[in-house]
Amino acid sequence: MVYPGAVHSRFEHSLGVYWLASDAVHKLKTYQGQELGIESFDVQTVKLAGLLHDVGHGPFSHMFEREFLPRVRDGIKWSHEDMSLKMIDYIVDEHSIDIDSGTLKKVKEMIVASEEGKSVSSKEKQFLYDIVANGRNGIDVDKFDYIERDTRACGLGCNFQFQRLMETMRVIDNEICYRAKEYLTIHKLFSTRADLHRTVYTHPKVKAIELMVVDALIKANDYLQIDSLINEPAQYWMLDDTIVKTIETSTHQDLEESRNLIRRIRRRDIYQFCNEFAVPKENLEYFKNVTAQDIICSQNSDAQLNEEDVIVTNVKIDLTSGRNNPLERYFRILGLLLLMISCSCDD
Repeated sequence: MVYPGAVHSRFEHSLGVYWLASDAVHKLKTYQGQELGIESFDVQTVKLAGLLHDVGHGPFSHMFEREFLPRVRDGIKWSHEDMSLKMIDYIVDEHSIDIDSGTLKKVKEMIVASEEGKSVSSKEKQFLYDIVANGRNGIDVDKFDYIERDTRACGLGCNFQFQRLMETMRVIDNEICYRAKEYLTIHKLFSTRADLHRTVYTHPKVKAIELMVVDALIKANDYLQIDSLINEPAQYWMLDDTIVKTIETSTHQDLEESRNLIRRIRRRDIYQFCNEFAVPKENLEYFKNVTAQDIICSQNSDAQLNEEDVIVTNVKIDLTSGRNNPLERYFRILGLLLLMISCSCDD
């Protein structure tokens, strides 16, 4: 509705990440293959990780995970990355795919490499785990694809050129590194991602429609038992965006409220955006998430809002390193290098 051209799915994105992951590992093999010992086994695992990294996403992707599930399963700890691992096991077993356990294990480790607390079984060739989901610095082909894809589909300008990084990357001390002169390209990667969050992913109308879909799914959950499928791969794979059409075309009385919400979206009768507040950077560490109850408690005596009349969305947009500049580590290392060079010259 807001960006009608942005209609690509996780399928196209997964193919894109597969292709970029393949391109990245082949480039490293061309540049440093003999030095790094990159084998066909390594190429295959990286490509599979790129293809399957998002197979665990539910309907409407992050909305399902971050908005719907917490409201129907209080305190739940569930991630699409972990679900991807279950889905991979299910696919292999269901279709009797002949793949050795070592390959499967590495593919799974590469998919969850960006999650905190996740470790890999071997420190050998750790740079391979930076390609699809880079937990070290956030520079990976997953971002390359969705940033390029989303900016183009939404008609937004994109100054970030991932091809420059792909051509100049080299492995040093088991980490993928880039030329010093590409620091602006890297900064554009993170700043473009932040711009997408500000102008697309958290656009007031986008959030309004998203929250209406969430409410529709919540109201349909008792009847459809959507949340009961999240740990059952054999049923979960059937759960996708078409659930909205299932609700909309159903005549069952238990889905009437959900149907009405979806019809409101079709008529552009969406939730109204009221206001937003940007928390000053210096107050972030002391600031707690605002709730609907906080808003109701602060209303004037003349107002008659109930808690169910208000939805508050707390949004955090950063450069993937929290309050830290992702280039700070780069500058520290560069500064140390320059100091060492300077000292050597003095000698």
